[in-house]
Amino acid sequence: MYSEPEPDTARRMREMHAVAATVFNARPIGSREAWGWRGRTLSRPVATASGEGWLRLVSAPADKAGGKLWEGPQEAERRMPPAVPRPRLRERRTWTEGEHGYLAELYDKITASTIATHEPILRETPDLDHTWWDGLSTALDAIAAVPSDRVAVRQEYLDRAMPQYLGIPIDTRVPAWTTAHGDLHWANLTGPTLTVLDWEGWGVAPAGYDAALLYSYSVLVPDTAAQVRHRLAHILDTPAGQFAELVVITELLQTITRGDNLDLEEPLRRRLSAITR
Repeated sequence: MYSEPEPDTARRMREMHAVAATVFNARPIGSREAWGWRGRTLSRPVATASGEGWLRLVSAPADKAGGKLWEGPQEAERRMPPAVPRPRLRERRTWTEGEHGYLAELYDKITASTIATHEPILRETPDLDHTWWDGLSTALDAIAAVPSDRVAVRQEYLDRAMPQYLGIPIDTRVPAWTTAHGDLHWANLTGPTLTVLDWEGWGVAPAGYDAALLYSYSVLVPDTAAQVRHRLAHILDTPAGQFAELVVITELLQTITRGDNLDLEEPLRRRLSAITR
């Protein structure tokens, strides 16, 4: 999804990925590598005795290894209904070495490709049929109905961040909460067959959060952005959906202050103006 990280991180992650492959009696296939943000994750296709799989390695400082993000995929395996297409988790292992903790997860291999390859932002029109869009709508409705005590977005964060990054006085009280995937962007969705990837951060969020996030990552491709709004109108074209857009705009404007997602600033500010007008 992201570019290869700096050399020391890349070398360390490749070494630990090889350790994980040994643990699972797996053999990497080919040279394909899928990197996460700043080398936090490294994933590769592998061969195992039970068939081909996908081996994902997560790294964190040793004192921060564990918790909600590391338990997310395992909890999704237990809780998400069949209406949510996702890779099935076969096995997982955790360990610490030196200053870093590691989580290795072995998934069933998904043959479809991610719609975006190196970043969450959509930059060209994907070829997606009615079945794909219907499946996405069904999946988001199914996710929203899953009871959970996991938290993806906190009210305390919104109270602080929305006035700061939106730059306007605003009622920050969330009108409705539902369960969300929490990171629904184009590098976490596959096509032409729909699969929803990366279940680290799922949990309770403002209703409409997933649809709002996908729309915001689509704004550089107006035709697809319009498709998102049309296909997910039952979510977005509501007061709760508009509030969720403001939440997502807040988060993305914050990332822009850190130097990420710079291309999105102008269209996001236009959308902010349209919502608050």
